[in-house]
Amino acid sequence: MAIHLTPTEMARESGLERRDVIAKCMEMGVPIFQGRIDKTLFLASLEDTFGVLGQEAEATA
Repeated sequence: MAIHLTPTEMARESGLERRDVIAKCMEMGVPIFQGRIDKTLFLASLEDTFGVLGQEAEATA
């Protein structure tokens, strides 16, 4: 399992659009280094900032 993903791959993993992934990275200060995003950092920042992952978990439970 890869940890550093392209914005397109990250969009598939997170359920967002590619442009939204890039916008969220800019907004949350998550670096995009050589066209790759750290999946763990992005998802943790997304959850902390927007509470997105918590809502998804509640919806599936």
